[in-house]
Amino acid sequence: GGGGAGLWALSGGGWSGIRRGVVLPCDRRRFRTASVTGRPGDWGPLYDRVLNEVETVGDLVVEEQTSAEADYAAANLAILNEAVRLGKELNQPVAAALVWDGVSRGEADITEKFGLEARKRGLALIEVKTV
Repeated sequence: GGGGAGLWALSGGGWSGIRRGVVLPCDRRRFRTASVTGRPGDWGPLYDRVLNEVETVGDLVVEEQTSAEADYAAANLAILNEAVRLGKELNQPVAAALVWDGVSRGEADITEKFGLEARKRGLALIEVKTV
């Protein structure tokens, strides 16, 4: 996964003055346990700092659903919808980025579905391969 890359980008990654928005598929604590601290690397403190900053300015969205797969699917749609909305508001082009190995895991592949939904909306798609 690209969780570390995503956190690094959200933390600034050398950029300043960029507005950041975060959409989580479940509450902060549950996502931290499932997708941040349960992965290789010490990403917990960075996750906490980024989420605190984003939440303070009101740009944290939590999409609670009834199952883990529904959580992630709903979060992906919210991310794309928000990106399109902001692009129109700011009159700026919008692109979606996939950080993955490029291999479909079939019908349940949430990353692949994100890319397909982005293409449906006419967004440019940037693929960052992890292999």
